[in-house]
Amino acid sequence: MDATDLFPGRGNPQARDHLEIARSLAADFARTAVERDRRGGTPKAERDALRASGLLGLSIPREYGGLGASWQETFEVVGEFAKVDSSIAHVFGFHHLMLATVRLFARPEQWQPWFEQTARNNWFWGNALNPLDTRTLVRRHEGWREFSGKKSFCSGARDSQMLIASAVDEEAGGKLLIAAIPSGRSGITLHDDWDNMGQRQTDSGSASFERVRVEESELLLDPGPLSTPFACLRPLIAQLNFACIFHGIAQGAFEEARQYTRRESRSWFKSVARQSDQDPYVLGHYGEFWVSLESTRLLLDNAARLLDQAWRQDARLTEQERGRVAVAIATAKVQATRSGLDLCSRLFEVTGARATQSSVGLDRHWRNLRTQSLHDPVDYKLHELGDWALNRTLPIPTFYS
Repeated sequence: MDATDLFPGRGNPQARDHLEIARSLAADFARTAVERDRRGGTPKAERDALRASGLLGLSIPREYGGLGASWQETFEVVGEFAKVDSSIAHVFGFHHLMLATVRLFARPEQWQPWFEQTARNNWFWGNALNPLDTRTLVRRHEGWREFSGKKSFCSGARDSQMLIASAVDEEAGGKLLIAAIPSGRSGITLHDDWDNMGQRQTDSGSASFERVRVEESELLLDPGPLSTPFACLRPLIAQLNFACIFHGIAQGAFEEARQYTRRESRSWFKSVARQSDQDPYVLGHYGEFWVSLESTRLLLDNAARLLDQAWRQDARLTEQERGRVAVAIATAKVQATRSGLDLCSRLFEVTGARATQSSVGLDRHWRNLRTQSLHDPVDYKLHELGDWALNRTLPIPTFYS
């Protein structure tokens, strides 16, 4: 089936609810998720289905041709995808993070046309920012800059139309310059070298920049990265995106385990129950899973609500208001990470030995969550939260907090 056949109302944002569209897509993605996880590489058909769905414009305001969703609504869609395919959720969430990046770091005359063209042409945005990888350097020319070097962890860069890229300007004392540039520009090579144990279809490999021309109008200088409390929402959007993916993975793992327990698992020979779904130990595990998932959901809902409130403040946002959002999101991320890893590991205790068959694919949930959770150490989130809990010191804005 052609991707456009799934969405007969695509031309009218009111024709179908965005969450209904996302669930329809997720059901389709689920049919091939296990096989594609083994294969790795670029999920081209799935990315094209996202293009055809109109959801790439989900977070873009309606006046620029998008669907005008809040961050809470956007991350709800990210979570729906993560339940069945966390790689798709990853590149979809990063796409909206890249859009937020240009909104927060650039002038209206820059980001408004980019929003309009993204909504009109179904552009996919990829990531080549990675502030910790400083191998890409800037060379200054009259009226333009030149980027040369390499970048790692370039999630979603392959099969994208636009990239958020960064380079170090040594002449400016090591300042990080960020730009929005076409992915197909001369000198950019997006390598097919992502071969990790999890998130295998995120194309999070490397990129090379060989004397890539970057126009002044493509540099995100005003107000620039992390320059105002509002601009400092960018890392918080990234962190909440991760947390929602982790929770979605855990929800998907829970549901797959639940179905397997009820349909396939056998009661242990010493059990007082004839069926596995009545075994007291199995029920105890599922009770713990439920409490964990509900706790994470409530924390994420609170964090998303506060983020939306802060987003509406725009330039009026204060450092204190931004800091309180940072605390809420860090709290939710710690919970989503720890509870998700626990559930994705312990689910085999309620499914049994036969559930470890590769054809079942339950192991992918832990591999995916473990891989992405290492993006930045949860210990440092706890350090920030501890400083807040004990000393009432709000987290200092960085690209990771």
